Amino acid sequence: MFLSDKIKKRLAFTKPAEPVSRDLNFDHVKLYYWKPLDGSLNFGDHLSKVIVSKILADRNHLLDEETKRQRTMLAIGSVLHFAGDNDVIWGTGVNGKVDVSEHTFTNLDVRAVRGPLTREFLMNRGIAVPEVYGDPALLLPHLFPGRFQKNAQKPYVVVPNLHDLKIVKTLRLENVISPVWGWNKCVEEILKAEFVIASSLHGLIIAEAYGIPACYIRFTETENLFKYNDYLMGTGRGEVEFATTVAEALKMGGMPAPTFDPTKLLNAFPIDLWEK
Repeated sequence: MFLSDKIKKRLAFTKPAEPVSRDLNFDHVKLYYWKPLDGSLNFGDHLSKVIVSKILADRNHLLDEETKRQRTMLAIGSVLHFAGDNDVIWGTGVNGKVDVSEHTFTNLDVRAVRGPLTREFLMNRGIAVPEVYGDPALLLPHLFPGRFQKNAQKPYVVVPNLHDLKIVKTLRLENVISPVWGWNKCVEEILKAEFVIASSLHGLIIAEAYGIPACYIRFTETENLFKYNDYLMGTGRGEVEFATTVAEALKMGGMPAPTFDPTKLLNAFPIDLWEK
């Protein structure tokens, strides 16, 4: 269900972040990803910059280099409503909290999307979308081989969505990983768990990328289920099931294992924006 305009105005986190490398005075590719207004970083969204930068570096390119055309690219995150005409989409998904009318683009250059629900949304608007699915955060172990290793030290960890962080603190839960820690610390701490309980979508994704069973916990009604269903369906599964307490999550156990082909998503990366 979509939020009303009144509610969205109350949620500062629904407002757009500044695009990266906005101060460059030459044509380049801007990578757009969401950041909280208080200047902190949400690790899942920040992984967009991490992953795109690493893919480029592996191919002898950088984000802040001059290109033949000015373009904007959107990768990780439920940020499709921030896209404009001719923007490049690689892994982005629809935010179920945002009204359809806020998607003002009429054409996009789509290389991959998070899942089939986002693909259907775009195709219903007459936009061509290849059947290439997956959140780019799933590529982390392939892009950083050997950098992060599973090292089970805790029976479970809890990774709240940013909106749930205050509530989780009041619950005084154990083994909480804050989404505003550095991305590398979040990944390292997730890999210390035998089981991951998360309302953070990227808490679930990182766990599954490294083969750790994970369960979605729903602390509040803030997050729309669209993005979770989109991700699960894009990795070969059905609609998400969730727990409402840590005890219930432990009893439910992990979601079915994902099906994901990293080669297909990597091959869809728009390296041509830098090489043409």
